[in-house]
Amino acid sequence: MSGFPAPPAADRSPEPAWAPEPNPWAPNWAAAPPVPIAPPRSRLWGAVAGVLIVVLAISLIAATIPHRVDGHAYVAQGVDTGRAYSGGSDGKPAKPVPELARNPLLSAGITPGPATCALPDLGRAPAQLKAYYSALVDCLEQSWRPALQRANEPTLTATVSVTLPEHSACGAAPTENEAVAYYCGGDTTIYAPTDWMLSDAGLNKARHIATIAHEYGHHVQRESGILSAAADKMTSPDEDSAADKEVVRRIELQANCFGALFLAAVAGSGSISRSLANAAVADYGRANDSDTHGSREHQLSWAKAGYDGKNTKACDTWSAAPADIS
Repeated sequence: MSGFPAPPAADRSPEPAWAPEPNPWAPNWAAAPPVPIAPPRSRLWGAVAGVLIVVLAISLIAATIPHRVDGHAYVAQGVDTGRAYSGGSDGKPAKPVPELARNPLLSAGITPGPATCALPDLGRAPAQLKAYYSALVDCLEQSWRPALQRANEPTLTATVSVTLPEHSACGAAPTENEAVAYYCGGDTTIYAPTDWMLSDAGLNKARHIATIAHEYGHHVQRESGILSAAADKMTSPDEDSAADKEVVRRIELQANCFGALFLAAVAGSGSISRSLANAAVADYGRANDSDTHGSREHQLSWAKAGYDGKNTKACDTWSAAPADIS
């Protein structure tokens, strides 16, 4: 591990101390100001996604990252029939490819493009959060579009909601004790309810950015066909077997990597300064160990892999040894 700013240990269950080590990235990291980081909730979620994935493939792909902590499936009920996929960079119809390590998105040399994120002020009012998240998602789409186009895979628009409907394309909504934010592939929406996000992140911009970038990483997985391929590997009805949890860890750690890969592409331009991008990457290492998201060390190390590697191949969790996604 390299020297990310260390989150405080307050209110955290006993675990090995996370001591910073000599930093090969100086002076950029040295320029990053301290970022106040509130202690995570006691539930395993943290701010970056959840616990389970249940995918219902209809037409080319329909998926959800439901993130329930009770071990029950949260089935996607939306359909994707009738969606039009735009043409790829080679003029052929873009389509998701249900592959994991062999997914075209993970080919050598593919990277998100630069984008200038013009983010409004972050505030506590729902309208302010919605405006901030929407601008961030627009920037995420702008950055990820050339990578998906080069892989000849779809670039459907994702939306964000700061309210939680009683029902969505992914069925009944989770409760506040089950989620902070989650992505629903059935309606390609990131749900980040105002109260839940403010309770977890306050006005810590790094944490909000890290959360939304991670959830958008699930959207990229959906568009590329990775989620569909991952669903095919599930072996138990509740996705609660050891093998299934390993699949989920590979999904979630890749979403961290994809989130940090975006941050590497936009760091130092627009509203995302290099110090803010550094702090957002460091935020991926604040969570406790989890059998569905990986150890605290690996949650950070896979984010670093994306930030350092700057290409999608660096985020190939599917080829990694089990010890590297524990």
